[in-house]
Amino acid sequence: MSDDFTLALADEAATLALGAHLAQVLVPGINIYLHGNLGAGKTTLVRGLLHALGHQGKVKSPTYTLVEPYVVASDDNAALNLYHFDLYRFIDPEEWEAAGFRDYFNPQSICLVEWPEKAHGLLPAADLDIHIGLSPSPQTAGRQVSISANTASGKQCLAKL
Repeated sequence: MSDDFTLALADEAATLALGAHLAQVLVPGINIYLHGNLGAGKTTLVRGLLHALGHQGKVKSPTYTLVEPYVVASDDNAALNLYHFDLYRFIDPEEWEAAGFRDYFNPQSICLVEWPEKAHGLLPAADLDIHIGLSPSPQTAGRQVSISANTASGKQCLAKL
C-alpha cells in the first residue's frame, strides 16, 4: 500500500470529481490539510466533497470568516460536523486560542484546512496532506494533485481512494 499518490486534474470538473471520490472514503476524526497557491483549486475540491456528502448550498471560501461549519449526513445517516478552515489571513496565534478552534478537531468531526502553514505548531497532525498546483508539464493543461497519508487513518482513506 502506497502512502501517497499523484494525479493530473484536467479541469474544474476533475477537481470536483476528486472531491466527490474523497468524500466516499472519509471517516469522522480525520484532518485534511490543503496546500496550494491562491486559485489552485483547494475550495473547489472542498465543494466537490461537500456536495457528494449531500450539502445543497453554496460552498464559499472562509477567507474572511476563517471557518465555515457544515452539517452533513454520515454513512449511518447520523449528523456529521465538517469544518472548512481558510487560514490565509491568519495573523496571530492568540486568534486561534480565543476562537476555540482547537475544539473543532475531535473524533466526531472532519476538518479541512487551507493554508495550514499559517498556524504551524497550533494544529493537530494532518491525516492527509493534499497539494494542488499547476501541471508541471507544459504539454498538459490543468492541475496536479498529490495526496500523502501521515497517519493510520490517513493511510486507510488513501487505500480506499
